[in-house]
Amino acid sequence: MMAGNKTKKILGKIVYHAVCLLLCVIMLYPLLWMVFSSFKESNAVFTTAAQLFPEKWTLDNYINGWRGFLSTSFGVFFKNSLFVTVVASIGAVFSSVIIAFGFARLKFSGSRLWFACMMLTMMLPFQVLMVPQYLLYNRLGWLGTYLPLIVPFFFGQGFFIFLDMQFIQGIPRELDEAARIDGCSTWGLFLRVIMPLVVPAMVTSAVFSFIWRWEDFLAPLLYLDRVPSYTMAIALKMFSDPSAQSDWGAMFAMSTLSLIPAFLIFAMFQKYLVEGIATSGLKG
Repeated sequence: MMAGNKTKKILGKIVYHAVCLLLCVIMLYPLLWMVFSSFKESNAVFTTAAQLFPEKWTLDNYINGWRGFLSTSFGVFFKNSLFVTVVASIGAVFSSVIIAFGFARLKFSGSRLWFACMMLTMMLPFQVLMVPQYLLYNRLGWLGTYLPLIVPFFFGQGFFIFLDMQFIQGIPRELDEAARIDGCSTWGLFLRVIMPLVVPAMVTSAVFSFIWRWEDFLAPLLYLDRVPSYTMAIALKMFSDPSAQSDWGAMFAMSTLSLIPAFLIFAMFQKYLVEGIATSGLKG
């Protein structure tokens, strides 16, 4: 009887791992196909689409793709994306944690109303705000600059505020009282007590913000009008020309390179990411 139960457990584990492996292959196959297609000759990308590995390996796609367009190297687009992503992420992370501290620890008139308004912003898709924001930035003279892609993130992001709030509410209030007794002001309490303890939540926000800003296509398409200022997402689209011949090999090559920063950020901060998400729902 015991041997039978042990056999069932072993078979169950085998089936479980086989299903997980199959799902993993299904999810990763499109990514692997893109990476290996970047080493195929450009005119053979779709003629040999059924083959995962190229018959003839070549680096021409990376060389041609890095040359870019209109005398603008792809490195310029890469640098533009990195600048917008890093600055906007810094603004989103620090502004969100400050606002979250105010909601979680400070008492002020209309706090519930403002919190409800903040939560409502999470339910509005970008497409709803697209036209009003465009008209506003046009009035301000920001079109054609990076300001619409950076400045709004210095006023907090609803998801990050909510995430930080849940984390802060899990910190015992006895620490606040002890800090007050020691003479800490409100800013001192935030900088010396709360902020060091919410680092996992801040890193989680930073990872999400970096990935979202890095892959953003619609906002740069709306506000940027010069090729040298284009971000990487728009530059990748320029490889595809419906009215002429598209350079799919170069597109896949540059798309493969574009994955590296997001992958590195995720791999480096995976520990904090898991801790931030897991702990933000706990209450002290």
